[in-house]
Amino acid sequence: MNAFDDRYPAPPLDSLPEDLQTSINAVAEKAGFIPNVFATLSRRPDEFRAFFAYHDALMERESGLSKGEREMIVVATSAINNCLYCVIAHGAIARIREKNPNLADQLATDYRRADITPKQVAMLDFAIKVATDSAAVNADDFAALHTHGFSDEDIWDIGSITAFFAMSNRLASVTGMLPNNEFYSMGR
Repeated sequence: MNAFDDRYPAPPLDSLPEDLQTSINAVAEKAGFIPNVFATLSRRPDEFRAFFAYHDALMERESGLSKGEREMIVVATSAINNCLYCVIAHGAIARIREKNPNLADQLATDYRRADITPKQVAMLDFAIKVATDSAAVNADDFAALHTHGFSDEDIWDIGSITAFFAMSNRLASVTGMLPNNEFYSMGR
């Protein structure tokens, strides 16, 4: 694994517990590289397991939100949280899942003018409110989302994804995590 910041160097892959090695190798085989988030978090195996279990529960399961919409939430909220890693890494995934090479740049800069539907703008309006002023969320916010066809479970998902990635954004900042160069060209 390549160290990208001296704050928290990644441990050697062969020094990690077998289950982490298996997880990291599976991701590397699929992506063609080891995303820095896997390398960084591997220094704390219990936290690695918990982080990726919750990540997968939010981002990979069946939901009223498409996988691309979930990535849109990550990109838009990570942009306001100034998290370069998540904007770039999840921007790549959003481009791939939505089959739109311009989408991530649009979402990170001004999601309201992005090439997305009014329903998706409403979803991101709510996510941004959760990210910036969650105490102000009220019944009117739910009503607005209901008019766009979101269920209460969908709204829970929007809130949970936003909250999880707020934690992830801050952890990326604390650790000095930078995006892998490979992410920049993916889905373009």
